[in-house]
Amino acid sequence: MANAHMIIDPHTDILTPIKGNEYSLIEEAARTCYKSEAANHDNNSDISKRFVKGLIKRGHEAMLEHSILSVRFVTDRGVSHEIVRHRHFSFAQESTRYVDYKDSGKAGGLIFIKPFWYDDTSFNDKKIFDEYLTSVSSTYYYLRDCGHTPQECRAVLPNCTKTEIVVTGNYREWRHFFKLRAANSTGPAHPDMNRVACPLLVMMHELVPVVFDDIYETMINDKQAKKYMDTSNCFYNWR
Repeated sequence: MANAHMIIDPHTDILTPIKGNEYSLIEEAARTCYKSEAANHDNNSDISKRFVKGLIKRGHEAMLEHSILSVRFVTDRGVSHEIVRHRHFSFAQESTRYVDYKDSGKAGGLIFIKPFWYDDTSFNDKKIFDEYLTSVSSTYYYLRDCGHTPQECRAVLPNCTKTEIVVTGNYREWRHFFKLRAANSTGPAHPDMNRVACPLLVMMHELVPVVFDDIYETMINDKQAKKYMDTSNCFYNWR
């Protein structure tokens, strides 16, 4: 009976190519309201960027709904439960009913996400946590070997079980997400949420700065968020 497992860091993958027309598209949509499309500017124009910045400053964020972004989160199921509370997003999530973690080739076996405290805790605490995950894995594989289905075996899986969830939404909803989960605007977010949300905001601010300028500034001044801004586990392959 196999009882191996892996424990990994969380990460994010930006799936949508940022084509460079985001500002122009938002401006085009906004100018439709006033029939001033003829004044639309090239996306790289400072005027176009100032136009979008002005929309945000005036609270006319509905226009940001005309640009969308898809991101794959590889995180634990506890964090994913918080992500799906943003109901204006669309979601596609790895299913513990249908994914068979005994299939090490397809599913990669059982994989767990390191909690934020894992690398800084005592050796003994880490040992106890690892032994617990070994016990969980052994129980899951034992039940599978006894003929129980994946949806029956998932009852033993903890919150730290790795999940993958693709999240798609418009820039207005992403701003709301980052305000709560990266900039901690309503109080401290869970550190494991900050670990995926903060690097993602850093990367999105690099790619589409005007849309996220204000939230980024709030984040970098937040004591907790500043600890989780390393982008080494945030990937964008469209450069």
